[in-house]
Order: sequence, then structure tokens, then C-alpha cells
Amino acid sequence: MTAPAAPAPLPPPASNAPGPAGQSASPGRRPRTRRNVELALLGFSLLLLLGYSAAMEAGALDEITKDFWIPTAILGAIFLGAHLVIRFFAPYADPVLLPTVVLINGIGVTYLRRVDLLGSESSAKADPSIFSGWGGKQLLWTLIAVVLAMVVLVVVRDHRTLSRYAYTLGLGGVVLVMIPVVLPAKFSEINGAKLWIKVGGFSLQPGEFAKVMLLVFFAVYLVRKREVLSLASKRFMGIDFPRGRDLGPVVTVWLLSLMVLVVSKDLGTSLMYFGMFVVTLYIATERGSWLIIGLGMFFGGVFAAYFLGAAIGGPFANFYQRAEIWLDPFSGDRPYDDGYQLVQSLLGLGTGGLFGAGPGKGYPDEIPEVHSDLIFAGVGEEIGLFGLTALLVLYLLVVERGLRAALGVRDSFGKLFAGGLAFTVALQLFVIIGGITRLIPLTGQTTPFMSAGGSSLMSNWILIALLLRISAAARNPASTSATVGVSAGRGNPPARLHEAPTEMIR
Repeated sequence: MTAPAAPAPLPPPASNAPGPAGQSASPGRRPRTRRNVELALLGFSLLLLLGYSAAMEAGALDEITKDFWIPTAILGAIFLGAHLVIRFFAPYADPVLLPTVVLINGIGVTYLRRVDLLGSESSAKADPSIFSGWGGKQLLWTLIAVVLAMVVLVVVRDHRTLSRYAYTLGLGGVVLVMIPVVLPAKFSEINGAKLWIKVGGFSLQPGEFAKVMLLVFFAVYLVRKREVLSLASKRFMGIDFPRGRDLGPVVTVWLLSLMVLVVSKDLGTSLMYFGMFVVTLYIATERGSWLIIGLGMFFGGVFAAYFLGAAIGGPFANFYQRAEIWLDPFSGDRPYDDGYQLVQSLLGLGTGGLFGAGPGKGYPDEIPEVHSDLIFAGVGEEIGLFGLTALLVLYLLVVERGLRAALGVRDSFGKLFAGGLAFTVALQLFVIIGGITRLIPLTGQTTPFMSAGGSSLMSNWILIALLLRISAAARNPASTSATVGVSAGRGNPPARLHEAPTEMIR
């Protein structure tokens, strides 16, 4: 009797099978980390900043001083250190995120240096110190923010560990939002909005940090509840709407956002918190009805606050006044009084036109709060519509790379968290640009990575560090293989969010 023939061996896997994020999975070859690409892009960003700094001084002082390169060199040293940390602690992180944010941050520092040179017709009249004024302070805040972000990147070696502290972080976020509300106005109010903690000459905006903490809670909560929240009750105009009993979380966050609107007197912060939750809910359930319900509830609350402000005033009076300025900023004495900020912002953008007055040749002293709330209008006056469009493309690139990380990461928490982080940047940008262009009422939000101040800069750099960590997990072949191995007994690797494994967040 002859022995049965041995089964034919399986063919080896194709050597050019694509890995995560388009990487090659060739056997015997280490997957590329793209860190040299990041370094090259970082160098290109710094060269652009060096040229912008020279053009700014030439426009503002009619000559280029011998120290014009120092701010760019300092930024280069800071960001080179960040690159080295990423190279060793997150080698598979997205190579485009850091250089893009470096360019945006550098433009902000350079423009703030331009504000410091106001009224100087020659270098002899200019402040010779690079480390003084808004530009010098922003250099210091940039150093602190980047160091803090790199600490987060080193400490958080796996983004999924954040899910263990979701409820603690969520409670901490609510506390940070409420602190300015309960403080007396002299310790918390700036320009009519109660968003700050002021002690002596130091001020901190805790809501900037709360947004990241609340996103962790939103992501974990919605991963666990997405199956219930995905259930449909009725279909109207081709859209499946959820059951009434499932509206509890949305109503709760809606009431909290309206409380922020009324008590903190800031539409932008209220819109950002509620928008973060609704969009994360949409990503989790993939139901457009949640967006419709969310928008309807928010705008309904805003209209109610407006009419209550007109009828009874009280806590609604501030929002009513801001809405009236937005509707007609040129009415009566408004261009010279309470509508001055918005009017000067519009005039600055109009003066810039398509091509701008040129770096260093604008009039930022005519725009109130040009160093913080209205920096986008001041920059727009000098670089024009085309320059602002290029700047918006940089922001769009940051959002796109964040969404790419959300698509690439394998766990549900990472998908929701990265998507929420990316959308937060987009929403904050929409709120401030919509305000200065009169698309929505003007708010006290800062332009991410550009406005002067430490709170916004630190929180947004922490946001970038978390996106880098998630993108590293998405692009790392080892982590992807481990995830696939965990879910191998349950079927093929998931392709969509609601099919993704959730073992790591339980």
C-alpha cells in the first residue's frame, strides 16, 4: 500500500503585498518609517519660515537686520528635538504632521515678531531683543508646548491606555470647563467671555485642555453604546432616525453646551464642545440623522437664547448683543464702539485683497487683539486671499492626516479618538474664521498654533502628539499584525468602525 501523497505546500505570500498606510511588507526588509521624509519636509518648512522672516523685516523696516535668522534658528532647534523624539519613540508616525504644524506655528511666531516692530521705520528704532514682546513670548511658549507634547508622546506609548481613565478624564474636563464659570468675573472674564483663570499677570484657559479630556470620554462612551445608538425608529425622507429613548446623551451634552453659551458668554466654545460630541457620535454610528438632530438642537437653542436676550436680557443679554453686532456691525456708532473689532477685521481682510499688502507692510495696529483673537485677519491683510488660501490648505492637511490615522488604526477607540481630534482642529478653525469674516458671530476662540498665548498652543500640541501616537499605531506593521492576531479567531480583520475589535477598551 502506497502512502498518501503529501499535500502541496501553500505558495509563499506575495512579496509586494501592501502593509498599513501603503507600506511594503516585503520579507527580510524592514518597513520604511519615513522619518527621513519628515526631516526633509521639516527643513523645507524652516527655509520657508526663514524667507518669510526676511521679507517681513524688509517690509516693516526697509532693511533686513543681521539677527533676522535667530527666531527661525531657535524654532529649528526646538523642532529638530521633536523630530528626534519621534524618530526614537514613534518611528512609524505620520511624516507630514510635524512639518505642517511647524510651518503654521512658525508663521504665527514670525507675524507676532512683526507686531513687535510696529512703528519702526528702521532697525535703529526697532526693539533689538528677539526675546521681548509677543514674538519672544511665543517662542518661549512654543518651547514649553513642544516639550510637553513630546512628554505626552513618550509617556503614552499606546493610545488605548487612555481609555482606562475615560471617566476620570471626562469628569476632569467638566471641572475645567466649570472653574471659570464659578469664579468671580475679575478672575475669569476677558472681553465679556468667562473662559479664563486669571491670577496676577498670569492667565490660563482651562477649556483648551478640557476638549482633549472630553474627547477621550466621548470616544469610550460611544464605542460601548454605539450598537444601541445605531438602532433606528422611523424613516423620514430616506433618513433613519434614532429612537426617542436614545436621545438622552445628546440632550445632556446639548444642555451643557447651552449652559456654556449662557454662563460663559461664548458661542464658539459652546459650539465646539457640542460639535465634538455630535461628530464623534456620527462617526460611531454612521447615521446622518444624528448630524441633523444635533444641528437642529443647537441652532434651536441659539435662536431661543437670542430671543430671550431680546425679551428679558439677564444672562442672555451678552449673546443678544453679539448677535446684533454680527447682523449689522456698521449700524449707528457700532463701527467705533462695540462692533469695532469685527469692522476692523473686515477692513483688514478687504485691504489685503487677492495678493496682500506684502509681509511687514500691513497695519496690524488698526486691528484690536491682532496678536490673539484676530491674528488671522492681520496675516490676511499682508498675504492676501491667495496666501490665506495656502494657509488654510496647511490646516486642511493637518485634518486630513488626522482622519487618515483614524482610518488606518485598527481599534474602535483609536478611530473615534483620532477622528474627534482631527475634527476639533477643523471646528476651532471654522469658529474663529467664521467670526472674523462675519459668517457667524465673533467669538473669543484662538487660531490654532498661531495666536499668542500658552493655553491654546500647549493643548493643540498635545493634540498633535496624540495624533502622532495614533498614526504610529496605524502604520506600525507589528501593531497591525498583533491586532489581526487577536481577532483572527473571530473572522477577518474589520473594515469599518462598527466591526472593529474592542478588546483593548473593555
